[in-house]
Amino acid sequence: MVNNTKKVVLVTTLMSAMVVVSACGNSGSSNSTSTTAPKSDTKPTAAASAEKVTITYGGWSMDTMTDVIKAFQASHPNIEVKAENTPYKQYFTKLETAAQGGTMPDVLWMNGPNFVKYAGNGMLKDLTETIKTDQLDLTKYPTSLVSLYSLGGKNYGIPKDFDTIGLWYNKKLFDDKGIPYPDGTWDWSKLTEAAKKLTDPAKGIYGFAAPMMNQEDFYNTILQAGSYVISDDHKKSGFDQPEAIEGLKFLTDLIQVHKVSPTLAQMTETAPADMFTSGKLAMYFDGSWAAFTINQNADMKNKADVAVLPKGKKQGVVIHGLGNVISANTKHPKEAWEFVKFLGSKEATEIAAKQGGAIPAYKGSETSWLATFPQYKAKAFIDMAEYATPYPVSKNTSVWNTYETDILKNAWTGDKPVADAAKELGAKMNQALAAEK
Repeated sequence: MVNNTKKVVLVTTLMSAMVVVSACGNSGSSNSTSTTAPKSDTKPTAAASAEKVTITYGGWSMDTMTDVIKAFQASHPNIEVKAENTPYKQYFTKLETAAQGGTMPDVLWMNGPNFVKYAGNGMLKDLTETIKTDQLDLTKYPTSLVSLYSLGGKNYGIPKDFDTIGLWYNKKLFDDKGIPYPDGTWDWSKLTEAAKKLTDPAKGIYGFAAPMMNQEDFYNTILQAGSYVISDDHKKSGFDQPEAIEGLKFLTDLIQVHKVSPTLAQMTETAPADMFTSGKLAMYFDGSWAAFTINQNADMKNKADVAVLPKGKKQGVVIHGLGNVISANTKHPKEAWEFVKFLGSKEATEIAAKQGGAIPAYKGSETSWLATFPQYKAKAFIDMAEYATPYPVSKNTSVWNTYETDILKNAWTGDKPVADAAKELGAKMNQALAAEK
């Protein structure tokens, strides 16, 4: 994910022994689960050493984990956890260097694209047998997130938190026009018609924003059109499929045909999120992380609300979340596992949520996050997790992420037909995927 508040795509390449970099995603691999109730996550098992040891815990925005670490250490006095906080923009660059030098943190945050690279190159500890031995119940987490941190039928991470994308809207602008608020019955047609009524050129207000953003926008409309971004086996692009083209065109038409969205140039100059909080945008797609930002805006916090994404041919939304993983080179594997197991518990996820973390991955603990935003229908983000598709990734996601930006911008500006751009992107992406072998 992405940062808990924003996702960022980093582009870099690791050396032959392993590779790293990029943003968020899905492994698409099968995974093993246990339906047996987990053992207590607040007490050390006999496997943990009685000798006091120190393990390191790497991530960004680690202030949200302070109380979690304190709670763990209170019940595990023989294990000291040293948090290593790195700004997100530098996190994976620093991790790449540490991986090459064999000095990765014992336990660390991982996101989708980087997970495939690290796990596939033997840099993460396989947790499959440990999960079975300790009877950790993986059904306590969304299936898509368990899959996200699985590769080749093996589990390498325990889901930490997650985010989905919702339809944020300005209630005042809807009220001014007498338009009913969005709900679960909305489809693309209803969104388009409402956006037309809400657009007010004289006041500089747009009904909807359709930026060229993957996680927030076109990945979702591609899914809603009935297509995919990447095949489950990570070998084929879906961009050149007719349904994917339809999903892309839905967004570009809102700019070029219906004139209800700002242009790409306008949205590059002023982000849709900023247009929304300034009252110049009636609707836009954004993540669950936006709840924190909007809630902090005095003018918008009580004017905004959110609904599930509208349907195309079907419901569709991308899900991403962080996972807690263990370095394959850790000198304290038993203690690291005790910590990861605790991090995946309801207790730990609820503590993190109260400190301002993302939506907890542990099912049933989402209420702590929801309680932070009682004025919003934020449960929409959680409800969508039931049919969400993991963020698309491959071994070298960053390569075709760059192609997305370079090629699709011509469709967003109208300089190239959407179908032509999509087919070009599909061909380039397929070449990149073939080179990953």
